[in-house]
Amino acid sequence: MKIYLLALGAGLLVGVIYSLLNVRSPAPPVVALVGLLGILVGEQLVPLARSYFQRTPVDHSWLHHQVKPHVFGQMPKRGDSTDRKQA
Repeated sequence: MKIYLLALGAGLLVGVIYSLLNVRSPAPPVVALVGLLGILVGEQLVPLARSYFQRTPVDHSWLHHQVKPHVFGQMPKRGDSTDRKQA
């Protein structure tokens, strides 16, 4: 969680600097970000459709072990060794 807060803080700092310099942010518009989300979700639809047409049940663990990490990224675990190294 700490890395996300650091990323947010860095983004806010850069945003303030851009505002002080009267520079527009090069960040993509919201439409592009929604399109990227569509790509991530669309990648998961093909395996889901295959399992539907092959009449194999969609395993709940497939959603948690394949879809969730791919769409949302691997979330850091509490007390992860990488958090201690970065502190």
